[in-house]
Amino acid sequence: MNFWKYQGTGNDFVMIDDRSNTFDETNHQLVNSLCDRRYGIGADGLILLRNSAKYDFQMIYFNADGYEGSMCGNGGRCIVQFAHDLGIIKDTTRFIAVDGEHKAHIDSGLVHLKMTDVTHIECINEDFFLDTGSPHYVSYRPDLADFAVVREGQSIRYNDRFREEGTNVNFVQNLGENKIRIRTYERGVENETLSCGTGATACAISAHQRGMSSPIQVKVEGGQLSISFDTIATKYTNIYLIGPATSVFKGEINN
Repeated sequence: MNFWKYQGTGNDFVMIDDRSNTFDETNHQLVNSLCDRRYGIGADGLILLRNSAKYDFQMIYFNADGYEGSMCGNGGRCIVQFAHDLGIIKDTTRFIAVDGEHKAHIDSGLVHLKMTDVTHIECINEDFFLDTGSPHYVSYRPDLADFAVVREGQSIRYNDRFREEGTNVNFVQNLGENKIRIRTYERGVENETLSCGTGATACAISAHQRGMSSPIQVKVEGGQLSISFDTIATKYTNIYLIGPATSVFKGEINN
C-alpha cells in the first residue's frame, strides 16, 4: 500500500490516494494499526481521497481508533494540499466531506478552508458548546502552560452528557487583542493533539462571543492558525480556517 504523510500545525495524517476505490473502509483494525505510532506509520487520523461525480474529490476521514469520524479541519486543509500535489486541483477547489461541501484555496503557502456555518452556540455557565463540523466543548482558563489537558478533557468527554457520543474538549487562554491560545483533547484519538482545526474554529467563535473580532489568531501547540468569519445576526458564515499544510514523507507499507 502506498501512502503519504501530511501534517497541519502538528496534526498529522496518513493520506491514501484511493481514487481506485480499493481501500476497505470497514477494516477498522487496519486503520487503527496504520495510525499506531509504534507498530504502524503513526498519525492522528487517516484520510482517503476518492473520486466524486459532482466535486473535485471526496474526503473520508478516520480517527486513529479506526472508525470514521466527523469533519477534521486540519485534515481538510491537508487533503487540499494533497490534491494539489497530486495535480488533481490547482489553487482552488470544491470537495465533499462528511459534513457537506467545502471550498478552499491555496495562497502564499497557506490553505484557506471554508468551514460550515455555525448557527447555534450553547452557553454552559461560562463555557461554550458548539458544532463546527465536529462537536466542541470550550472552556476558558487563566494559564495553559502546565494544565492537565488529558485529565480535565476526559472528565468532560466522559461525563454523563457526552459519554455516549463524545465531544472534543478545548481549553482556551486569552492572549490579548484578537489572540488566543488553545490546547485540545480529541475524541477518537483520546489524547491531546498538537492542533485541531474544527477546535480552533470553535474557540475563535467563542472568543468573538466574549468580545474579540475577526480575524482571530489562534496559537496551538503545533503552530499558528487564523480564523476569519462574518456574522449575520446570530449566524456565523464565511468561516475560514487558515494555516499551513505540508507533506512530510511518502512510503509503502504491507497491510
